[in-house]
Amino acid sequence: MKLPEFKDVQGPVLMLNMLKFADRTYYFQTYLPAFKKAIEFLGIQDVKIRLVCDVAANVLAPAEEEWDAILLVEYPSAQAFKTIAESEAYRDIADPHRLKATAKLHLYMTTPVDL
Repeated sequence: MKLPEFKDVQGPVLMLNMLKFADRTYYFQTYLPAFKKAIEFLGIQDVKIRLVCDVAANVLAPAEEEWDAILLVEYPSAQAFKTIAESEAYRDIADPHRLKATAKLHLYMTTPVDL
């Protein structure tokens, strides 16, 4: 996967994962441990799952946008996310499991807003 450079993105990022599962159990029991193994192999630290929630109801969204769960994953930087996502380690260790576990995935990079 080739991603943009994210040159204007500074500091930590939260990746919002909108998930429709093909196999929910496989996602949590196989993909997430494989993801952790890939980032450990790459030596990238401070990647943290900050939130895991089931979607209880589609309140204000198109009917075709029904999701099973959302995850917020914090990365120390956009570059750290890019390094992981584009790595051979992720592609070999984790991505096949992600593909098997998810039917649909939307991924958004977010940054904190000071209020």
